[in-house]
Amino acid sequence: MATARLPDLDLYYETSGAGAPLVLLHGLGSSSADWALQMPAFAARYQVITVDLRGHGRSLDGAWRYTINQMAEDVAALLAQLELPAAHVVGLSLGGCTAQPLAARHPGQVRSLVLCNTFARLRPDGLRGAGRLLRRMWLFGTAPMPVVARYVAVGLFPKPEQADIRAEAVARLGRNRKRPYLAAMRAVAAFDSRALLGSIRCPTLVLAGDRDTTVPRAAVQALARGIPSARLTFIADSGHATPYDQPEEFNRRVLEFLAAVP
Repeated sequence: MATARLPDLDLYYETSGAGAPLVLLHGLGSSSADWALQMPAFAARYQVITVDLRGHGRSLDGAWRYTINQMAEDVAALLAQLELPAAHVVGLSLGGCTAQPLAARHPGQVRSLVLCNTFARLRPDGLRGAGRLLRRMWLFGTAPMPVVARYVAVGLFPKPEQADIRAEAVARLGRNRKRPYLAAMRAVAAFDSRALLGSIRCPTLVLAGDRDTTVPRAAVQALARGIPSARLTFIADSGHATPYDQPEEFNRRVLEFLAAVP
Protein backbone atom coordinates (compact mmCIF):
# COMPACT_ATOMS: atom_id res chain seq x y z
CA MET A 1 0.00 0.00 0.00
CA ALA A 2 1.43 3.36 -1.02
CA THR A 3 0.57 6.82 -2.30
CA ALA A 4 2.14 8.96 -4.99
CA ARG A 5 2.37 12.62 -4.00
CA LEU A 6 0.91 14.74 -6.81
CA PRO A 7 0.51 18.54 -6.76
CA ASP A 8 -3.13 18.41 -5.63
CA LEU A 9 -3.67 14.78 -4.66
CA ASP A 10 -2.19 11.77 -2.90
CA LEU A 11 -2.86 8.98 -5.42
CA TYR A 12 -3.31 5.60 -3.77
CA TYR A 13 -1.94 2.47 -5.43
CA GLU A 14 -0.87 -1.08 -4.64
CA THR A 15 1.65 -3.38 -6.29
CA SER A 16 1.85 -7.17 -6.40
CA GLY A 17 3.82 -9.76 -8.33
CA ALA A 18 6.91 -9.43 -10.48
CA GLY A 19 7.64 -9.04 -14.18
CA ALA A 20 6.60 -6.53 -16.80
CA PRO A 21 4.34 -3.81 -15.32
CA LEU A 22 0.59 -4.20 -15.73
CA VAL A 23 -1.67 -1.33 -14.63
CA LEU A 24 -5.33 -2.01 -13.77
CA LEU A 25 -7.77 0.92 -13.87
CA HIS A 26 -11.21 0.40 -12.32
CA GLY A 27 -14.69 1.63 -13.21
CA LEU A 28 -16.94 4.37 -11.86
CA GLY A 29 -17.53 4.16 -8.12
CA SER A 30 -15.01 1.34 -7.72
CA SER A 31 -11.42 1.13 -6.48
CA SER A 32 -8.18 -0.81 -6.69
CA ALA A 33 -9.73 -3.47 -4.45
CA ASP A 34 -12.15 -4.52 -7.19
CA TRP A 35 -9.61 -6.58 -9.14
CA ALA A 36 -9.55 -9.43 -6.62
CA LEU A 37 -10.69 -11.99 -9.22
CA GLN A 38 -7.83 -10.97 -11.52
CA MET A 39 -4.95 -10.62 -9.08
CA PRO A 40 -3.98 -14.31 -8.65
CA ALA A 41 -3.78 -14.90 -12.41
CA PHE A 42 -2.19 -11.56 -13.33
CA ALA A 43 0.29 -11.23 -10.46
CA ALA A 44 1.68 -14.69 -11.24
CA ARG A 45 3.09 -13.28 -14.50
CA TYR A 46 3.30 -9.49 -14.12
CA GLN A 47 4.08 -6.71 -11.68
CA VAL A 48 0.51 -5.54 -11.17
CA ILE A 49 -0.18 -1.94 -10.17
CA THR A 50 -3.75 -1.22 -9.10
CA VAL A 51 -4.76 2.42 -8.73
CA ASP A 52 -7.55 4.28 -6.95
CA LEU A 53 -8.41 6.87 -9.59
CA ARG A 54 -8.95 10.49 -8.56
CA GLY A 55 -12.10 10.83 -6.48
CA HIS A 56 -12.28 7.10 -5.71
CA GLY A 57 -11.29 4.86 -2.83
CA ARG A 58 -8.33 6.33 -0.98
CA SER A 59 -7.59 8.94 -3.65
CA LEU A 60 -10.31 11.34 -2.56
CA ASP A 61 -9.96 15.08 -3.14
CA GLY A 62 -12.24 18.00 -2.44
CA ALA A 63 -12.88 19.09 -6.02
CA TRP A 64 -16.41 19.48 -7.32
CA ARG A 65 -15.21 18.95 -10.87
CA TYR A 66 -12.38 17.15 -12.57
CA THR A 67 -11.82 15.47 -15.91
CA ILE A 68 -10.79 12.09 -17.23
CA ASN A 69 -7.76 13.79 -18.77
CA GLN A 70 -6.73 14.72 -15.22
CA MET A 71 -7.10 11.09 -14.20
CA ALA A 72 -4.87 10.07 -17.10
CA GLU A 73 -2.23 12.61 -16.08
CA ASP A 74 -2.40 11.27 -12.51
CA VAL A 75 -1.57 7.78 -13.76
CA ALA A 76 1.19 9.11 -16.00
CA ALA A 77 2.73 10.91 -13.02
CA LEU A 78 2.52 7.73 -10.93
CA LEU A 79 4.29 5.66 -13.59
CA ALA A 80 6.98 8.34 -13.90
CA GLN A 81 7.54 8.34 -10.13
CA LEU A 82 7.79 4.55 -10.08
CA GLU A 83 10.34 4.75 -12.94
CA LEU A 84 8.79 1.76 -14.66
CA PRO A 85 9.27 0.67 -18.26
CA ALA A 86 6.28 0.96 -20.58
CA ALA A 87 3.33 -0.77 -18.95
CA HIS A 88 0.45 -2.86 -20.20
CA VAL A 89 -2.72 -0.99 -19.21
CA VAL A 90 -6.13 -2.62 -18.63
CA GLY A 91 -9.10 -0.32 -18.07
CA LEU A 92 -12.73 -1.11 -17.30
CA SER A 93 -15.38 1.48 -18.23
CA LEU A 94 -14.13 4.71 -16.56
CA GLY A 95 -10.69 3.12 -16.36
CA GLY A 96 -10.81 2.39 -20.09
CA CYS A 97 -11.65 6.03 -20.76
CA THR A 98 -8.67 7.07 -18.61
CA ALA A 99 -6.37 4.70 -20.50
CA GLN A 100 -7.11 6.32 -23.87
CA PRO A 101 -5.57 9.79 -23.27
CA LEU A 102 -2.83 8.11 -21.25
CA ALA A 103 -1.80 6.06 -24.30
CA ALA A 104 -2.32 8.90 -26.78
CA ARG A 105 -0.41 11.55 -24.82
CA HIS A 106 2.20 9.38 -23.12
CA PRO A 107 2.99 6.66 -25.69
CA GLY A 108 6.34 5.91 -24.08
CA GLN A 109 4.59 4.81 -20.91
CA VAL A 110 2.05 2.43 -22.49
CA ARG A 111 3.09 -0.86 -24.06
CA SER A 112 -0.40 -2.16 -24.80
CA LEU A 113 -4.06 -1.45 -24.02
CA VAL A 114 -7.02 -3.59 -23.03
CA LEU A 115 -10.19 -1.49 -23.07
CA CYS A 116 -13.21 -3.25 -21.55
CA ASN A 117 -16.81 -2.05 -21.81
CA THR A 118 -15.78 1.50 -22.53
CA PHE A 119 -16.12 4.21 -25.16
CA ALA A 120 -14.64 7.30 -26.77
CA ARG A 121 -17.91 9.20 -26.35
CA LEU A 122 -21.02 8.04 -24.55
CA ARG A 123 -24.55 8.82 -25.59
CA PRO A 124 -27.73 6.97 -24.52
CA ASP A 125 -28.81 4.10 -26.76
CA GLY A 126 -32.29 5.13 -27.82
CA LEU A 127 -35.23 5.94 -25.57
CA ARG A 128 -34.62 3.01 -23.23
CA GLY A 129 -31.03 4.06 -22.64
CA ALA A 130 -32.06 7.68 -22.08
CA GLY A 131 -34.68 6.52 -19.60
CA ARG A 132 -32.13 4.53 -17.60
CA LEU A 133 -29.81 7.54 -17.50
CA LEU A 134 -32.56 9.91 -16.38
CA ARG A 135 -33.66 7.51 -13.64
CA ARG A 136 -30.10 7.17 -12.38
CA MET A 137 -29.68 10.96 -12.29
CA TRP A 138 -33.03 11.38 -10.52
CA LEU A 139 -32.07 8.79 -7.91
CA PHE A 140 -28.70 10.43 -7.42
CA GLY A 141 -30.33 13.79 -6.78
CA THR A 142 -33.01 12.51 -4.41
CA ALA A 143 -31.82 9.30 -2.75
CA PRO A 144 -28.95 8.32 -0.44
CA MET A 145 -25.99 6.50 -1.94
CA PRO A 146 -27.09 3.00 -0.76
CA VAL A 147 -30.30 3.39 -2.81
CA VAL A 148 -28.34 4.54 -5.85
CA ALA A 149 -25.97 1.61 -5.29
CA ARG A 150 -28.83 -0.91 -5.30
CA TYR A 151 -30.17 0.47 -8.57
CA VAL A 152 -26.75 0.35 -10.23
CA ALA A 153 -25.97 -3.12 -8.87
CA VAL A 154 -29.23 -4.61 -10.17
CA GLY A 155 -28.33 -3.33 -13.63
CA LEU A 156 -24.85 -4.83 -13.39
CA PHE A 157 -25.88 -8.20 -11.96
CA PRO A 158 -29.55 -8.87 -12.82
CA LYS A 159 -29.58 -12.68 -12.64
CA PRO A 160 -30.95 -14.50 -9.57
CA GLU A 161 -27.76 -16.57 -9.31
CA GLN A 162 -25.74 -13.32 -9.06
CA ALA A 163 -27.28 -12.38 -5.71
CA ASP A 164 -23.99 -12.65 -3.82
CA ILE A 165 -21.95 -10.45 -6.14
CA ARG A 166 -24.91 -8.07 -6.44
CA ALA A 167 -24.97 -7.67 -2.65
CA GLU A 168 -21.21 -7.12 -2.65
CA ALA A 169 -21.59 -4.46 -5.34
CA VAL A 170 -24.31 -2.69 -3.32
CA ALA A 171 -22.02 -2.56 -0.29
CA ARG A 172 -19.03 -1.40 -2.32
CA LEU A 173 -20.86 1.28 -4.32
CA GLY A 174 -22.82 2.41 -1.28
CA ARG A 175 -19.61 3.45 0.45
CA ASN A 176 -19.02 6.19 -2.13
CA ARG A 177 -19.52 9.78 -1.12
CA LYS A 178 -21.93 11.71 -3.28
CA ARG A 179 -19.65 14.65 -4.05
CA PRO A 180 -16.76 12.74 -5.67
CA TYR A 181 -19.18 10.30 -7.30
CA LEU A 182 -21.01 13.20 -8.93
CA ALA A 183 -17.70 14.70 -10.07
CA ALA A 184 -16.80 11.38 -11.71
CA MET A 185 -20.20 11.16 -13.40
CA ARG A 186 -19.72 14.65 -14.81
CA ALA A 187 -16.28 13.66 -16.07
CA VAL A 188 -17.75 10.64 -17.86
CA ALA A 189 -20.56 12.72 -19.41
CA ALA A 190 -18.07 15.29 -20.73
CA PHE A 191 -15.52 12.78 -22.01
CA ASP A 192 -14.79 12.73 -25.74
CA SER A 193 -11.55 11.14 -26.95
CA ARG A 194 -12.48 10.70 -30.60
CA ALA A 195 -9.84 13.17 -31.77
CA LEU A 196 -7.15 11.23 -29.87
CA LEU A 197 -7.89 7.71 -31.05
CA GLY A 198 -5.78 7.90 -34.18
CA SER A 199 -2.76 8.73 -32.01
CA ILE A 200 -2.95 5.43 -30.15
CA ARG A 201 -0.39 3.19 -31.81
CA CYS A 202 0.20 0.48 -29.23
CA PRO A 203 -1.42 -2.98 -29.59
CA THR A 204 -5.01 -2.64 -28.40
CA LEU A 205 -7.70 -5.15 -27.48
CA VAL A 206 -11.26 -3.87 -27.10
CA LEU A 207 -13.34 -6.26 -24.99
CA ALA A 208 -17.08 -6.01 -24.40
CA GLY A 209 -19.78 -8.00 -22.69
CA ASP A 210 -22.44 -9.00 -25.20
CA ARG A 211 -25.18 -8.07 -22.68
CA ASP A 212 -23.79 -4.71 -21.59
CA THR A 213 -26.70 -2.26 -21.22
CA THR A 214 -24.54 0.61 -19.95
CA VAL A 215 -22.26 1.16 -22.96
CA PRO A 216 -24.08 0.71 -26.29
CA ARG A 217 -22.52 -1.75 -28.72
CA ALA A 218 -22.30 1.02 -31.31
CA ALA A 219 -20.07 3.05 -28.97
CA VAL A 220 -17.75 0.06 -28.42
CA GLN A 221 -17.55 -0.57 -32.16
CA ALA A 222 -16.81 3.11 -32.85
CA LEU A 223 -14.00 3.01 -30.28
CA ALA A 224 -12.42 -0.04 -31.92
CA ARG A 225 -12.72 1.49 -35.40
CA GLY A 226 -11.01 4.67 -34.26
CA ILE A 227 -7.85 3.02 -32.91
CA PRO A 228 -5.47 1.82 -35.63
CA SER A 229 -5.18 -1.97 -35.62
CA ALA A 230 -7.41 -2.40 -32.56
CA ARG A 231 -9.04 -5.81 -32.23
CA LEU A 232 -12.63 -6.05 -30.99
CA THR A 233 -14.04 -9.15 -29.31
CA PHE A 234 -17.18 -9.86 -27.28
CA ILE A 235 -17.53 -12.07 -24.23
CA ALA A 236 -20.70 -14.11 -24.16
CA ASP A 237 -23.28 -13.86 -21.37
CA SER A 238 -21.57 -10.85 -19.81
CA GLY A 239 -22.86 -7.43 -18.85
CA HIS A 240 -21.01 -4.23 -18.02
CA ALA A 241 -18.92 -5.74 -15.21
CA THR A 242 -17.17 -8.42 -17.27
CA PRO A 243 -14.20 -8.95 -14.88
CA TYR A 244 -16.76 -9.92 -12.21
CA ASP A 245 -19.45 -11.85 -14.07
CA GLN A 246 -17.05 -13.71 -16.41
CA PRO A 247 -13.71 -13.55 -14.59
CA GLU A 248 -12.15 -16.72 -15.99
CA GLU A 249 -12.92 -15.82 -19.59
CA PHE A 250 -11.86 -12.20 -19.05
CA ASN A 251 -8.56 -13.28 -17.50
CA ARG A 252 -7.91 -15.78 -20.27
CA ARG A 253 -8.53 -13.26 -23.06
CA VAL A 254 -6.37 -10.60 -21.42
CA LEU A 255 -3.47 -12.93 -20.67
CA GLU A 256 -3.51 -14.39 -24.19
CA PHE A 257 -3.44 -10.89 -25.66
CA LEU A 258 -0.63 -9.71 -23.38
CA ALA A 259 1.48 -12.78 -24.14
CA ALA A 260 1.31 -11.94 -27.85
CA VAL A 261 2.38 -8.30 -27.46
CA PRO A 262 5.88 -7.84 -28.94
